[in-house]
Amino acid sequence: MKRHTILLKKAASALLIVSLTAGLCACKENTPESAENDDALADGEVFYVAQGNSAETDTETYTETVTSDSSGSFEMSIAGDYIIYDSMYAYAQALSSDGSYDFKPMVRNLRQYTKDCDINYYNQETILAGDVLPLSSYPAFVSPTEAGDAMLDLGYNLVSTATNHALDGGEDGVLAQIRYWEKNSDRAFMTGTFASQKKRDEVHILECNGITYTMLDYTYATNGIPRPEGKDYLVNVWPTDFDVNDPNMDVEYHKYKEQVRKDVEAVRDKVDFLIVCMHSGVEYAEDESEYQRDAAKFLASLGVDLVIGTHPHVIQPAEYIGDTLVYYSLGNLLCAQMQDDYYNKVTSVLATMTIRKTNDSGERRIKIENVKNHLMYSYYDQASWSDYCVVSFEDPQIEDFLPEYKDVYDTYSQQFLKRDNKITMEPCA
Repeated sequence: MKRHTILLKKAASALLIVSLTAGLCACKENTPESAENDDALADGEVFYVAQGNSAETDTETYTETVTSDSSGSFEMSIAGDYIIYDSMYAYAQALSSDGSYDFKPMVRNLRQYTKDCDINYYNQETILAGDVLPLSSYPAFVSPTEAGDAMLDLGYNLVSTATNHALDGGEDGVLAQIRYWEKNSDRAFMTGTFASQKKRDEVHILECNGITYTMLDYTYATNGIPRPEGKDYLVNVWPTDFDVNDPNMDVEYHKYKEQVRKDVEAVRDKVDFLIVCMHSGVEYAEDESEYQRDAAKFLASLGVDLVIGTHPHVIQPAEYIGDTLVYYSLGNLLCAQMQDDYYNKVTSVLATMTIRKTNDSGERRIKIENVKNHLMYSYYDQASWSDYCVVSFEDPQIEDFLPEYKDVYDTYSQQFLKRDNKITMEPCA
């Protein structure tokens, strides 16, 4: 394996981008200014990112392989759709003393899961562009950036943005959200939407505790809003034709598989651990669609380690396909959707797991261990559209928010566990 000398600065939940070109290793921090200067970037650059929750601030130089031979592990959490409705940002503004938006009380209970994890993932369903565009709600969302601030403060440092709402604010909205995440690139890595074709094609290698990894992200569509001509790079769309409704007969869907294959092959031999996020499926369907299943099998065949499904807004089953762990839909982490159909839109799965790399007798392997799936409830006062918060079914106070919590827990545990007997759900209070 080719070896590179890499200069990394360790910082709390920090990322430092290291640009590698042929025969030359150059370090630069990924500031918004440098990220927007495409002309300064050479073709085929690979970006190495140090990520984690280390409190150290020392700078050290060491030699690292493209795929490290060392052993190690990191703790990870994954959470579902974060959807910001107008009643939510009205409540967030009421919580603030200065006219801004305070989302922190709504998500504070998630800290019990993020605080002990090095990597925390969630799906940003609605665009964070309220600093540039007027706020809006269903069906075209523009959300306050403070909603993202609250997640960053909890330690969320891995974010997907390729959703069917990615173009709700047009090109300006996409670019505004990208600038928000670039501004916070020392705290989180975002993918799925891009400011240029060059940015879309860059390979980013992240590192945590001696394990290299990266994440790819795709959505099935953009709610009928076309990407501007020549700017398909703005959001990754793996198209789904609901009129055809059969992946075997969907020409465009199969054609895009070659792009996904190219994306995966560009990183698979450069990382120990590979995540792909799939924003797809049928809204409110309790089972995965044929498209979701076909995509998961395809990704597993390419050696993807973890597939994270979002979009249906309800919990769907999880399963292993070979060694690939697949979550078809985690459900809504926080939202203001109506609490009908027995709370299906306001329950979600938050998973924690250990990602471990072993190197036995020269054979390097990645294992996903200690997987714990936690059932979560997105509560709000239905009479006043206020008091939003996320509550775990393991919290003894869950009964105060949802008196019938045991029946709800049984319903969605069975739904989540029905595909694979190796999948488990943590018990409720």
